[in-house]
Amino acid sequence: MSTSLIELQTEAGIATLTFNRPDKRNAMNDDMRTEFIHALERVAANTAIRALVLTGAGKGFCAGGDISGMERRMKAPAGEVGFNGWHRQQRVHYTQSLLHTMPKPVIAAVNGAASGLGADTALACDFIIASEWANFSWSYIHRGIIPDGGGMYFLPRRVGLPKAKELIFTGRKLDADEALALGIVDRKTSADTLVTDAQAWATELSRGSATALALSKTILNQSFELSAQQIFAQGSQAQGICYTSTEHRESVMAFLAKSTAKE
Repeated sequence: MSTSLIELQTEAGIATLTFNRPDKRNAMNDDMRTEFIHALERVAANTAIRALVLTGAGKGFCAGGDISGMERRMKAPAGEVGFNGWHRQQRVHYTQSLLHTMPKPVIAAVNGAASGLGADTALACDFIIASEWANFSWSYIHRGIIPDGGGMYFLPRRVGLPKAKELIFTGRKLDADEALALGIVDRKTSADTLVTDAQAWATELSRGSATALALSKTILNQSFELSAQQIFAQGSQAQGICYTSTEHRESVMAFLAKSTAKE
């Protein structure tokens, strides 16, 4: 799948989705968001795809929301601003939810600036690998708004509440080394090998049972909100599903056959 604003390629079960507005540092406008949603829905539904790598074309990962959209918002009739904003937020949150709940591993390969919504989009992925040129900023405060792409949920879980407040209140920029030290970035690598390193990591993460991976991710994503007993209950249900999966049956039968052969 390739469009003017999103490129989606798949090789050996690993999908690579590239934001393709390099002249705008991949800032997200309405058309790009629509294409992004469609691409994410396709990846989620395709069982042949085992993991997703997300990156940006050119020198930026994603510069956040497109300034032209903000300009149109300023020009809208006063009585429409609130509802238009609510509608936009629904689409933003749906997009971020697709990333966060994707039933397979998702890696953000951050090649340059990840600002505002771009930084939130990276956080919505399971893992972040960054090049030496990457930087992150929750720059919403500079436009008089709050993080609306999940940053207020994801960032405290990465860095703790006080540090998340500091980064959001100031909107300051972090380079790749500081982001790595704080735990925002999981791995740092060379710009030349960023995407191939991310793809190799995605392959490593997705070798196990797709059923077990999807169910584990679903439960882990809720582990800070639910009690131990609730996690146990969801785990029991998930394990029951795993018991019936083809992957479980084939692996157990192979193990038993090997054990019998040794006797």
